[in-house]
Amino acid sequence: MRLASFAVDNDDSEGAAGFEGHFSREGEVRTGVVVGDEIVDLTSPGISLPGDIIELLRGGPGALERAADAVADAPRLGLSQVRLLAPVPRPAKVLAIGLNYFDHIAEMGREQPEYQYWFNKQRTCVVGPGAPIVVPRVSNMVDYEGELAMVVGRRCRHVTVDRALDVIVGFTVMNDVSVRDWQWRTPTFTMGKSFDSHGPMGPWIVTTDEVGDPQDLAIRTWVNGELRQDSSTSQMIFSCAEQVAYLSTGFTLEAGDVILTGTPAGVGAAFEPPRWLVPGDGVRISIDQVGTLENPVAADIADA
Repeated sequence: MRLASFAVDNDDSEGAAGFEGHFSREGEVRTGVVVGDEIVDLTSPGISLPGDIIELLRGGPGALERAADAVADAPRLGLSQVRLLAPVPRPAKVLAIGLNYFDHIAEMGREQPEYQYWFNKQRTCVVGPGAPIVVPRVSNMVDYEGELAMVVGRRCRHVTVDRALDVIVGFTVMNDVSVRDWQWRTPTFTMGKSFDSHGPMGPWIVTTDEVGDPQDLAIRTWVNGELRQDSSTSQMIFSCAEQVAYLSTGFTLEAGDVILTGTPAGVGAAFEPPRWLVPGDGVRISIDQVGTLENPVAADIADA
C-alpha cells in the first residue's frame, strides 16, 4: 500500500503533507492511498480516517486495515489533478545516520565507524516532491544525498533487532541535502543538515509488506539527468533493523518519526573539484520498490 499527502489547489502552506496518503482538497489536507495513477480519499464519508498521517498511524493496524479495505469502493482523484506533498509533513523527529555505506566511506577516505553515528535534521527542513531545494545566501556548497528513509509506525522502546522492522510502517525516499561548510563547522552536523527546504521527502510511503528486504534495494541519484549515485542498500554497514534497535535503546520512537538510513557513494563533495548544486539544477532519486523523488534547485528568493 502506498500512503501519500497531496493538494488539489495552489496552497503552498507548510504543514500540508502526507503519509501514504494526505491530500488537500479545497485547501484541506487529507490522507490517501495511491493506486496506479489515482489516489483514494481516506477522509471521505464512510471511511472517515484522520487527515493527518501521524494520527492515522496512531490508530494502529486497524486504521491501516480500513485504509486497505477502502481501496475498492472509495472516491478517487487522478494523480494528474493533485500536488503530492511530503508523506510526513512535520515529524516529531528526523534522525539520520552518517557514514553508513561502505562505498561512501571509501570515496570520502574515512574509516569504518565502530558505532552508529547519528545526527538530527530539524523537521522544518521537510518539503515534498517538486518543491524547490533552496541554495541559501550564506553558502554555495550545497550537496545532495539520496537515502532510503523509514517511517516509524508506533510508539516503541528497547526494540530487538529481530523485531525492529515490526515497528516500521513503511519506507519513503529522502534527500539529505547538506550545506557542507556549515556541516563541517561542528561535529553535530545539525546546522548544515537543517536549512529550510533541505529535507525533500516522498513521493509516498510504501508499507513494509510491499517493499520486501530493505537491504536489497537499488538506490540511484541523478543531477540534471547525469547518474551520480548508483548503489544498493546492501552496502549499508548497519542494517535498517540494527538502526531501529540502536536508537530505541536510548529513547522512545513515536509514530511518524522519520529515520534516514545513510547515503551511498557519488555525493558532490567527493568529486574533484566538488560538484555542488546550483540554481536551475534538478535532482532525481529512485529506490527500487519505493519510488522516485524529484526536486528542482532554486536560488534564495532574497537573492532574486
